[in-house]
Amino acid sequence: MPNRRRVELDAFYVLHHRPWRDSSRMLEVITREHGRLTLFARGVRGPRAALASLLQPFRPLLGSWHGRGDTGQLVHAEPMPATEGLPLGVPAMALMSAYYLNELLIKLSVRADPQPQLFSLYSATLARMAEDSTALEASLRAFERRLLDILGYGLVFDIDARSGRAIQADAYYHFHPELGFVETQASAPGEAPQPKVCVGAVLQAIDAEDWREAATLEQARRIFRAALDHALEGRELRTREVAKAVSRHQKISAEAIRSESGDE
Repeated sequence: MPNRRRVELDAFYVLHHRPWRDSSRMLEVITREHGRLTLFARGVRGPRAALASLLQPFRPLLGSWHGRGDTGQLVHAEPMPATEGLPLGVPAMALMSAYYLNELLIKLSVRADPQPQLFSLYSATLARMAEDSTALEASLRAFERRLLDILGYGLVFDIDARSGRAIQADAYYHFHPELGFVETQASAPGEAPQPKVCVGAVLQAIDAEDWREAATLEQARRIFRAALDHALEGRELRTREVAKAVSRHQKISAEAIRSESGDE
């Protein structure tokens, strides 16, 4: 049995929380020095609970706890000092994207595996979302790429995985999640484009994290989604389903408004 330990004031974020017993909560957190853990916070529900508003997702916190292995009892929490320069949350329009980050960390990171790089990546991405909510797509794509790198699923964008030759700007490549990018033929005239085939110039732009072109962002989204699906091994992401449902609702609402106004 792992030895009981006490941790003093490690940085952490709440990724997910749910009720536990009468007035407590079970927190899924990512910490700077101890990786992803489950912490039990007693007496934090109810109108008199001092920590109720503090123990929320996307807030940079310092906490102390004791326990064994990947679980512990939270005994203290406080806001991270302002000198860290970190935001206290994310804008409303970025909430779904931020919850997507949380779900990726919960489903892909290893419990109790210290990964300061992963903590720093998450913290920096939240900061970018708070500073510039208009660049969400670029922030997400950069996060996905670095997450795959840190977890050992990194993609090589500058080398053909089969031939070993450098990626050529005017050539076409098929993405194999378990292998990488392999040169292929472009779609013949009149044929539907292959969703996993992209031109080398786009791969070079993704490699340079040059997100100025919408086509680069869209191709990166497809590539990283396929790579993440491979890493998830069939596990579904709830945030994707919620985003699809919201998009469908917005589309139906827009069509209804056009119909009522007589627009074609």
